[in-house]
Amino acid sequence: MDKSKIISAIREINDYPKPGIVFYDITTLIGNAEVFSEVIEAFKQRYENQEIDFIAGIEARGFIFASALAYALGVGFVPIRKKGKLPYTTKSEKYSLEYGFDEIEIHTDAFGDKKNAKVVLIDDLIATGGTAEASIKLIQSMGAQCIEAGFLIHLKGLNGAKKLSSYTKVFSMLELDGE
Repeated sequence: MDKSKIISAIREINDYPKPGIVFYDITTLIGNAEVFSEVIEAFKQRYENQEIDFIAGIEARGFIFASALAYALGVGFVPIRKKGKLPYTTKSEKYSLEYGFDEIEIHTDAFGDKKNAKVVLIDDLIATGGTAEASIKLIQSMGAQCIEAGFLIHLKGLNGAKKLSSYTKVFSMLELDGE
């Protein structure tokens, strides 16, 4: 895996969504077939010998990487979405935002009848870790094991990986200084 090629495929947008923020736009990466394939292949190599049952992805950019990885591994994909977006019976988890709270949900039958399912949680980026933490709690509340949370990008300055490490192992392909 050529990390410099992956980094150069990600567009940085300054002052988005508000002044002082650098937004890492992965649409340029996923639009580059060679680099996108390389990222999915790197994730696949990491997890292919771990007897994974499901890949869970966090709405919305996490869906892109998680569903491609689930396909590559030949396992099921489980979406974790914002409240009110899933059509069947759900379980939810609230998490803190800078100003207030948000909530995510998972279908109550997301892991079928698989007892103690082994799940890898995937998202494009980890910053403060609030959404990922709530996602791991949802996975565990369903009787499944989140054996690792994997991210394309980890923004080191925001300590999200540290927050998650009390729940599961954390992996990121790229570590960037962003805040």
